[in-house]
Amino acid sequence: MSDEKLTYSYFPGCTLKNKALDLDIYARKSAEALGFTLQEIPEWQCCGGEYPLSKDEIATKLSSVRALAAARDAGQDLVTLCSACYNVLKQVNNDMITDENVILKVNNYLKADNIQYNGEAKVVHFLEILRDTIGWDKVKAAVKNPFKGVKIGAYYGCLLLRPGKVLQLDDPENPQLLEDFIKAIGGTPVIYGERNECCGAYTIFEDKSIPEKRVKSILTNAQEHGADLLVTSCPLCRYNLIKNKKDSALDVVYFTELLAQALGVKE
Repeated sequence: MSDEKLTYSYFPGCTLKNKALDLDIYARKSAEALGFTLQEIPEWQCCGGEYPLSKDEIATKLSSVRALAAARDAGQDLVTLCSACYNVLKQVNNDMITDENVILKVNNYLKADNIQYNGEAKVVHFLEILRDTIGWDKVKAAVKNPFKGVKIGAYYGCLLLRPGKVLQLDDPENPQLLEDFIKAIGGTPVIYGERNECCGAYTIFEDKSIPEKRVKSILTNAQEHGADLLVTSCPLCRYNLIKNKKDSALDVVYFTELLAQALGVKE
């Protein structure tokens, strides 16, 4: 990494502006401490929260394309933190490279905004910047308050890793990204079987028994393997895990909160 300060176009997403403030605030502080800046895109709109599977669904992809075009016009990569936002933005960007039907219809819609977009921007997750641009060695060197002796379980959930062929963030069956992050901040990663299983996601709005069952299984599995706490990047996962943890003593925190604490920039 060069000494020149890096700037990324930043898509925070809706949840980071209300229920997931810690995910946003500590990402900004940590980025500055590590030598890069998150420049929030002006007038961004909600990405939709989930990627539409219908091939004929075009309108819900437009806000993502506007954000992607803004990053391209700024000459920057588009970075996000929320697993759901990352999933949607990455999949929509892939559509704008590979799906001629979506490309044609989206650009017809956006003519009125003088936008023509064909997948020129690159979507990256904050964790990718730490791994691929900053480098774990530099992150480790910047740590002032290491989590020595703390056993931390990574919770990936679904949206950060799948579909693997499109997201290409890590191996969806045996990921290492969050474990490498935990090592860099001085903690001890706990490998447990349900770290990349679904928490129940949006089923909480239809049938609360589904996330209750899933969360109990996940937390029990993590505790049985010795985890002191869990770390995630997904606001919905954190919500489900905390709401349904019942008698479990495991706390669930955003990775940016741990990073800021390790770097000494958390209040």
